[in-house]
Amino acid sequence: MLKIVLPMIMLLPTTLLSNPKFMWTNTTLYSFLIALLSLQWMTPTYFPYKNLTQWTGIDQISSPLLILSCWLLPLMILASQNHLQQEPLIRKRTFILTLITIQPFILLAFSSTELTLFYITFEATLIPTLILITRWGNQPERLSAGIYLFFYTLISSLPLLVIILYLYFKTGTLHLTILNLTHPTLTNTWTGLLSSLALLMAFMVKAPLYGLHLWLPKAHVEAPIAGSMLLAALLLKLGGYGIMRLTMFMTPLSNNLHYPFLSLALWGALMTSSICLRQTDLKSLIAYSSVSHMGLVIAATMIQTQWSFSGAMILMISHGLTSSMLFCLANTNYERTHSRILLLTRGLQPLLPLMATWWLLANLTNMALPPTTNLMAELTIMISLFNWSTFTIILTGNATLLTAMYTLSMLLTTQWGTLPTHITSIQNSTTREHLLMTLHIFPLLLLMLKPELVSGLPL
Repeated sequence: MLKIVLPMIMLLPTTLLSNPKFMWTNTTLYSFLIALLSLQWMTPTYFPYKNLTQWTGIDQISSPLLILSCWLLPLMILASQNHLQQEPLIRKRTFILTLITIQPFILLAFSSTELTLFYITFEATLIPTLILITRWGNQPERLSAGIYLFFYTLISSLPLLVIILYLYFKTGTLHLTILNLTHPTLTNTWTGLLSSLALLMAFMVKAPLYGLHLWLPKAHVEAPIAGSMLLAALLLKLGGYGIMRLTMFMTPLSNNLHYPFLSLALWGALMTSSICLRQTDLKSLIAYSSVSHMGLVIAATMIQTQWSFSGAMILMISHGLTSSMLFCLANTNYERTHSRILLLTRGLQPLLPLMATWWLLANLTNMALPPTTNLMAELTIMISLFNWSTFTIILTGNATLLTAMYTLSMLLTTQWGTLPTHITSIQNSTTREHLLMTLHIFPLLLLMLKPELVSGLPL
């Protein structure tokens, strides 16, 4: 574990001491090397935990998410180069430092086997994200977006701290490995019910559950590209991961908790998909589609079966890469036309033909085309939900239909149609952007060949 975390931390002096001419190159290459080094966590093992130290350990659920977080750092640095071009050197340095600071926290949150460490790192990821949004966002509304993000996360996660302390008071330990072996403390009494609710609430806001999701479109729309990629690909996954981790050692959840969360998640998948259909803002559309995909993940983690956990795991990884890629594409459009409104950025295919290929690929993976891992994940989740209750097929089926509809309408409006009159000249797409898209889609295409690597099941 340390052989990844320490190089990550040593990226900080690298950024500070690099020659201004080579700063981007050094940080990108160095973080890419760390990402390649982290691929060793994929190796199958007979033990429940790999690299087990006193505080951290890696198992089948956390290893794909850890690799995803290492993989995304060079991509975020690559994506941010263009919009920081005009900034003075000190601000570029600060930006890269903020991106790197959040990384050890995410790595520790995904790999900690101790609940206190998990809580501290889970909360610590909030601060650099807040700095990214409120300092480097595009519009003045970024301050209100930051406040939304801050208070939603804070208010929902204070009860989590109380329950963690209560668990420690009851059992005398907070180690996940030991908590799995002890008798469940959260019983079906009112106390147990409320504490289970408090335990889940922090992750429901982070994931986000429909109804608690209002901070997400705001934060996404106002964040710079690296902030959007970080939010969509990693911070939402902290929610899903937390639910999977903590529901494992709770008793089978009581129905009083099951039903509201499940129905809200599935209804939310339906509602946000239909909101996407009439969305004018491109980044907002992608943000709402994230809510609908994470709704499926929440529904799957709530029923706690092997199949649904596996489906949730695959969906989290494939959605992380897909939505991050969509945000990068939206950003390439924004940098050229300086507008996120769909009607003002339509008909770009004749101007940027190669970008149209990336748009097509990203949209097809987003709407779960057959060979992709997104489809495998959605089918697994739908089958396990159908097995739990046949009625859910109506909601999930409609959500899938709407997903295909808004994805195709997004593709059609951005790529085809008449070119708006105000676009007279447009900058060509650069090699950097094509490399960025390739590094997003390449893991997805490779995972089609061996999806069990990220399925969260012991190999």
